[in-house]
Amino acid sequence: MLSELYTGGVLDAAAAIPPAHRLPSPDASATKSSRVCGSEVTVDLAMDGDHVSDFGMEAKACALGQASASILARNIIGASAKELYVLRNQMRAMLKEEGAPPEGERWADLAMLEPIRDYPQRHASTLLVFEAVCACLDQLGFGS
Repeated sequence: MLSELYTGGVLDAAAAIPPAHRLPSPDASATKSSRVCGSEVTVDLAMDGDHVSDFGMEAKACALGQASASILARNIIGASAKELYVLRNQMRAMLKEEGAPPEGERWADLAMLEPIRDYPQRHASTLLVFEAVCACLDQLGFGS
């Protein structure tokens, strides 16, 4: 049932999304959107070496997209490029391949999004912020 997706934790995370904030001089920016629901997320990254030093985001997304963006935004500062690629891949696997939720204290709250795996039409909006972050990292040459 669709209502199981919108648990208190998911709605709380969506409501706690930081206000739209773009960086004045990011090292990279990327926008990703879902053709299914029209959700769109734009992220800005500033890096110190291979670690995120600042993060900006504007999310025009459904509750699930806002929840995942909110959790990422609260925890991304200090994360390494490698950690963020692994995180994106873990989220994809969790939703699309029956994989386990992301591991580690920093990303533990993402486990609340696990029930989304049963609703493929919701995968794209949930993954937008992770795809946008990795697109930024690709621009900066970390994905090579």
